[in-house]
Amino acid sequence: MTLAADSDCSSHEFLVEDVNTGIYANGFGQTGDGRSFAFRTDRHQLMVEVYRPRLAGPVPHADDVVAVATRRLTDIDVTDERSLVAAVRDAVANAQPVSRGGSKPAM
Repeated sequence: MTLAADSDCSSHEFLVEDVNTGIYANGFGQTGDGRSFAFRTDRHQLMVEVYRPRLAGPVPHADDVVAVATRRLTDIDVTDERSLVAAVRDAVANAQPVSRGGSKPAM
């Protein structure tokens, strides 16, 4: 596990605060625009969730997810921290917005 020495995230800076490498790789961090993200490996994929800015508590809820991304692990060395962080950075940059299907059609 690696923790960032300085948790100050200035504008336009991508920061991974915690990284665990290996087959069950996971971690979390912040984007430069105030959003936080978390990542994990699951079923041969890297799963990334980006959360809305200014979360109310320390643990995000399903409604806090604003974008998601997945990547196959075949091109990522999950035992190398630099490779993993680069893949996460690319995934966060290419994350697709989550659609909320909760609205009902008008009658």
